[in-house]
Amino acid sequence: MATVLATDRRHSDATRAREPDATGFIERDGVRVFWERYGDGSPTLLLMPTWSLFHSRHWKLQIPYFARLFRVVTFDGRGNGHSDRPTESSAYADTEYVADALAVLDATGTDRAVVAGLSMGAGYTLRLAAEHPERVLGAVFIGSSVPILDRPDGGPEVQVDAAFYGPQEPEGDWRNYNADYWRRDFPGFAAWFVGEKIFSEPHSTKPIEDGIGWTLETDAETLIAVEPGPYLWPPPEWGPRDPFEGRAMPFARRVRCPALVIHGAEDRLSSLAVGERLAAELGAPLITVAGGGHAPQGRWPVLVNRAIRDFVRSIGSQP
Repeated sequence: MATVLATDRRHSDATRAREPDATGFIERDGVRVFWERYGDGSPTLLLMPTWSLFHSRHWKLQIPYFARLFRVVTFDGRGNGHSDRPTESSAYADTEYVADALAVLDATGTDRAVVAGLSMGAGYTLRLAAEHPERVLGAVFIGSSVPILDRPDGGPEVQVDAAFYGPQEPEGDWRNYNADYWRRDFPGFAAWFVGEKIFSEPHSTKPIEDGIGWTLETDAETLIAVEPGPYLWPPPEWGPRDPFEGRAMPFARRVRCPALVIHGAEDRLSSLAVGERLAAELGAPLITVAGGGHAPQGRWPVLVNRAIRDFVRSIGSQP
């Protein structure tokens, strides 16, 4: 793993409310990942990447506020932003994002952090907390897209249905979640997914515009490579798993740090039942955002920021 200074800028920083105090890259297996650090308070709050649809600017309404209170570290997940875009699906396994997070913590001189993740980033946070408890002071799960509800599933090799790769007729709604459609009309996919599935609340023009812009900073082929990347499959050494139990459950059972779950009541991508089950398994408080969609940190930032602030402070007060 190597750390180098940041010299290239892919996404615009022209309207940033808070500039980073330090930036850089870590490099693992030839893949460079861009990180930023803000503030010098305590403890450190590590804001995890989410699906490669968005880069770290999806935390733009959190970073300036928390940088005044704590120390904030964030990084562009591989596949978007300043970070590299590998072509192999194996490079997008959740274990790679967790390893990137550990390398970023090392590069920024961070022993332990409170970790927060949105959507798939909640899954990366879950794995990080379960497998590396010595690095995680607390964990925040927002709009969690984690397979924790009880339902039968196959193995990692069948997690992406063959229908994903072929044409879907007629187009519309979830038929747009399709490799063929992404290749033919990636802007159309961005507008549908961001506008109808992520920021589904009324009067969400600005976050929708931002989200579409962030999506268009990656490309269809990158997201197609990301899609089959293994996600929250328990390692074999953990022993047999009940195939009728959500496969994220073994991870949740291994989390020992304090946790907070935040979930939109009207989430169109990951139902409130997911947040409820995750909170129950973690023994964590659940904050339900009335009328909230999938990304409340972007649509209800004051509510989310205050909840995270109080959670971080409560950890700091513990002996």
